[in-house]
This record gives sequence, C-alpha cells and structure tokens, in this order.
Amino acid sequence: MTLTTLQLSEAGRTVTLHDGGAGAPLVLLHGVGMQSAAWAPQIEDLSRSHRVIALDLPGHGGSDPLPVGSDLPDFVAWLQDVVRALDLGPVNLAGHSMGALIAAGFAASHPALTQRVALLNGVFCRTAEARAAVLARAAEIDAGPVDLATPLARWFGDSATDLLARDQVADWLRAVDPAGYATAYGAFARGDATYADQLVDIACPFLAITGDGDPNSTPAMAQAMAARVQMGRAIVIPGHRHMVNLTAPDVVAAHLRDWLATPFEEGPS
Repeated sequence: MTLTTLQLSEAGRTVTLHDGGAGAPLVLLHGVGMQSAAWAPQIEDLSRSHRVIALDLPGHGGSDPLPVGSDLPDFVAWLQDVVRALDLGPVNLAGHSMGALIAAGFAASHPALTQRVALLNGVFCRTAEARAAVLARAAEIDAGPVDLATPLARWFGDSATDLLARDQVADWLRAVDPAGYATAYGAFARGDATYADQLVDIACPFLAITGDGDPNSTPAMAQAMAARVQMGRAIVIPGHRHMVNLTAPDVVAAHLRDWLATPFEEGPS
C-alpha cells in the first residue's frame, strides 16, 4: 500500500490515505481516534481483488481537521469531496464505528456514488440513557485530558489477540490530535439518528457487522439497520466486542469478501 496525500481543491484541505491493489474501488473509513492503519488486516486481504483506499478521517493521521463543531453531514460532505477528487465513480464503502455513521450517511445521500455499503460496529438510534452517556463522554474529550482506560476496557476482552490489538489502539489514541478527536467525537455522539429515516432509501447490498459483546454498537442496532434497508444483512460475531476488524480480522475479511461478491443491480434513475 502507498501512503498518499490528496489535496481537496474545493475545501483547501489535505487528506492522507493508503491506496493499493487494483479493481473496483473499496473505500475504508476508520473510527474516532483511530487511523487508516487500523484496517491493515483487511487491506492486505481485500487488495488482492480490489483497489483499496483507506482514508485518515479529518483530524486523524495526516488529514486536516474539519472546523470545530462540525456535525455528521459535514463528514459526509468531506467524503463526497474525496470520492470526487479521486475520480472513483460508484464505490464500495466500509466504515467502522464513526466511519460506519459516515458510510451510512453517504450511501443514503449519494446513491449514485455508492455500489455497496458495510457498517462495522455501527451505532443506530441510541436509547436516551446511552445518548446521554456518549454526549457526556464528548464533553469530557472536549475539555481534556482524555481518559483512555475506560473505552479500552469496554472495547477489548482478555484474550491474547485482544490485548495485542488493545496496545495498538492505545497508541493510536495517544497520537491523535486532541482538537480533531474532539470534533469527530462530538459529531459521532450527536449523529446516531441523523440519517435513520433515510436508510430505507439505500437500495444497494448492505451489511452490518458487530460483536455480540459490544455494549454500544449492539447486535440489536445492527439488526435494526439491516431490517430497514432493501438488501440488508446483519452478522453478529460471537466472542468479540467493538474492534472486530482487529480482534476477528479473518472472519471480518471473509464476510466483506462475500459482501463484495453480492450482485448489485442498478435501479432506474
């Protein structure tokens, strides 16, 4: 994979991305506090059959941040700029956590640019209690310093694979730009229902994956999202939590390969 810096002419921002492989484009979006390298296991696997473009979200890795107070539609508009700047045409789109929110919003808003969409550990219409908790977390992140122990304990179990992935994730969280992290997390906290009513308009192959032990991106959320779309499928991976792409990389890659092989029939314009 080649690390590339892309200039967005319309916004005057730069985006860093890993780009490799050949074939139909597959765009990967990571979660808040992570970076494109979080997709490393899937990049290695899926770049054998596709051109894989893993993006650093705004304010993460080497990508310029969005303005403070940006909300989920601003991140969706940013992704639209990236897809157009790369001249990709219709893309296969997979996102994890915050990346899943962006991917779902993009698929709902830009059907002509979306061939398939997969959401890993996506959130959807939180309960009032869960929404209050995540908004409180957003306020804590905005005020700083950031507590890493609590989310890491929630995201990972005690297996050797989990502990190894936990150390890597902790390094990414420590490295992220605090202001970019706060802006993205605020959009994540406020965005769980932004595109909920538009999911019914998604007509392409849709996959929602989560772990059965993820208390925030729950199996019920994955199943509810899949039930709303026309070609929806939900998969719950037993024994895993919020970072399934890192703790169950082979299982996730296999499901993504199946999803990428699902026929897509373009409807009337």
